[in-house]
Amino acid sequence: MSDRESTIVDFTVAGEAGYQQIFDRPPLLSSISAQLDGLLVAYDYFPPGATPNILAKQHGLGIFIDLPAPVTAERWIDGKLRREVVRRGDAVIVPADTWHYAEWNRGGGAIVVGLEPKVIRDTLNLTLERDRLELIPHFATTDPTIDRIGISLKHALEHPGSLSRLYAESMLDALMMHLLQHYSVQKYALPTYHSGLAPTQLEQIVDYIDTYLDRDLSLHELAQIVQLSPHYFSQLFKQSTGFSPHQYILRCRIDRGKKLLRQGGSSIAQVAKTIGFTDQSHFHRHFKRLEGITPKAFVRQAF
Repeated sequence: MSDRESTIVDFTVAGEAGYQQIFDRPPLLSSISAQLDGLLVAYDYFPPGATPNILAKQHGLGIFIDLPAPVTAERWIDGKLRREVVRRGDAVIVPADTWHYAEWNRGGGAIVVGLEPKVIRDTLNLTLERDRLELIPHFATTDPTIDRIGISLKHALEHPGSLSRLYAESMLDALMMHLLQHYSVQKYALPTYHSGLAPTQLEQIVDYIDTYLDRDLSLHELAQIVQLSPHYFSQLFKQSTGFSPHQYILRCRIDRGKKLLRQGGSSIAQVAKTIGFTDQSHFHRHFKRLEGITPKAFVRQAF
């Protein structure tokens, strides 16, 4: 290990304060408001600089989604030192309980993800011992799938509020699947199901969503209703409905919004709040994307 300052961080306990232990500031965007249990997602702009020696209790990823030009970096992971050129779309993977540091010569924006090992196991419903769930350290590596997920996570952070939690959880679920299949010591062949949810399970989920449509529902919450892991629940739900849980709930909210707008008696802002959108502009954006017209134009047509 180098002679620079060292710090041990547990993001599950410290949350955003753990990030500030490393960078002496909060990130520009973070998932704290989305209440993602056992997970930290942050977006930040990093000027030229360096980190201390860090050991995190979570698996860590840096996804470099906003680099205007290649960056020269010196990175040390688990006793290995490398000088590398980092480009937009690259990702760095640091397994939990692994010492590492980095130093870089040019600024850029990146998504930082901290994944609690237990959350990965619970998400997949894996019956694995902790030492068998082991990710392989990776210096800057180009991976289009991780890059797309990083961009999607930034979008979720930029638009906090209703459904952002479910959307972020879905993206993190996809990220965990990808890591387990391509970056783990033991490669996992994940089973694929084709039958969808049982009719009684689907009815339970649909009724629950309809009852609590205005709430900020989470993927874990929905999966627990039918006692499935979040990953397999998402897979089976999409086979049954043709939509991901996030897409389905969004469409349900728009459909209920249309019904309330036809009934009259409430402003567009009131309807937006009633069906779980954070504000009128949030409702407006999704309504226009799915219906092709604005809520205001829809009201004019209805009357």
